[in-house]
Amino acid sequence: MKKDIIKENKISHVDYKDLELLSKFVNQHGRMIAKRHTGLSDKNQKKVEKAIKRARFMALMPYVKS
Repeated sequence: MKKDIIKENKISHVDYKDLELLSKFVNQHGRMIAKRHTGLSDKNQKKVEKAIKRARFMALMPYVKS
């Protein structure tokens, strides 16, 4: 089982502008990786999902990669 890297690094706020962190939770097709594969807790997975959706809306991340 993977460990929660957000909890390990003591990140309190997942920012939508932190594309380096968010890209770890997106696969090569641009889809969000499921919680069971990332090892995140429920709370942190929700934070990451929200940040990815905001980054996509602000055009910082693509919705799908071609």
